[in-house]
Amino acid sequence: LQSGRARLDQFQGIVACGGFSYGDTLGAGEGWARSIMFNPLLAEQFAAFFARPDTFALGVCNGCQMLAALSPIIPGAQDWPKFTHNQSTRFEARLGLVEVLESPSLFFAGMAGSRLPIAVAHGEGYANFSQRGNADAVKRAMRFVDNTGAPTEVYPFNPNGSAGGLTAVTTADGRFTAMMPHPERVFRNVQLSWTSGDQSAHSPWLRIFRNARKWVG
Repeated sequence: LQSGRARLDQFQGIVACGGFSYGDTLGAGEGWARSIMFNPLLAEQFAAFFARPDTFALGVCNGCQMLAALSPIIPGAQDWPKFTHNQSTRFEARLGLVEVLESPSLFFAGMAGSRLPIAVAHGEGYANFSQRGNADAVKRAMRFVDNTGAPTEVYPFNPNGSAGGLTAVTTADGRFTAMMPHPERVFRNVQLSWTSGDQSAHSPWLRIFRNARKWVG
């Protein structure tokens, strides 16, 4: 996109993955977002992409932080927080337990109420509403829970300390979702710490990507 070899109007979906873009300079995801916002051509393309009714986007980990930083140009994302340093002040990498909440997110269609293990690998996953967003109005899509299934802010069940265990947000129309955990790292059953005994090759997290394909049609 920066070189001009491709344009966003050629695409219907964006998935922004993890990876410490720009070495987390200026804060996790901030350098990545500013490489878009400070480039007039890219800023225009992304704003037009988000405004189209036939598009979707998923941000995971660093991609979540980047999408959150782009929230001013994402319709319905004005209440999203800024993701800052974990309350533990440590990089946290392990499996955690989350609950999928009832939300408009197209990715989580049919998954509300599911409590599942998921990979976590971040140092800046704290949903910081003091710096950006609105905790009372944000559309919540997923939260960390403890071993009893209750939402938690307690370490280590919650690796970043976000209030209410919040770890994924979405928009009112459900087209754009940002999440800190990594479903793409546990889409196979053998990648999970526990299964219900299902012998299929794929874990429940594959449904996120199947939901996106179904939404596209």
